Amino acid sequence: MERVAIDDVDVVTNPMDVHDHRKPVSRALGTDHVAMNYFELAPGDAFSGGLHTHDDQEEIFYIISGTAAFEVGRERERVAVGPDELIRFAPGEFQSGFVPADADEGVVAWAIGAPGARHDWDQIESIVDCRDCGEERVQDTELTDEGRFRFTCTECGTSFSP
Repeated sequence: MERVAIDDVDVVTNPMDVHDHRKPVSRALGTDHVAMNYFELAPGDAFSGGLHTHDDQEEIFYIISGTAAFEVGRERERVAVGPDELIRFAPGEFQSGFVPADADEGVVAWAIGAPGARHDWDQIESIVDCRDCGEERVQDTELTDEGRFRFTCTECGTSFSP
């Protein structure tokens, strides 16, 4: 058995600096089969670094307070998720979640992913502007040894770290 209080979990932010307050609870509990992250997002903050998918994990977001906006699919259908509501993304489904910059309040939420407490980086793709192609393209995503993301365009092979 493992037990932890949210206040005792260290804050670890996204390598793209899109939020200030994420607590990887699954890391503190030592889980192997589920990922759990606690978020406190201010207006303008995001859960992740943009539209992405992970083929290795489904993900559920539970909004405790505030209203988060989610972009769903490559078409970026926008869905608002409010207090005591949840949204689920299947493995392979493109998604992005954030608090609009003009929101009146922030968001407190949980993100839960399974199976696995950590992503297989070979199974993650992001949609990002390619610096060589000049348009949005699917990018392979990896985490560098320096703790930054590196994107590689699946069309032309150009790599960059934001």
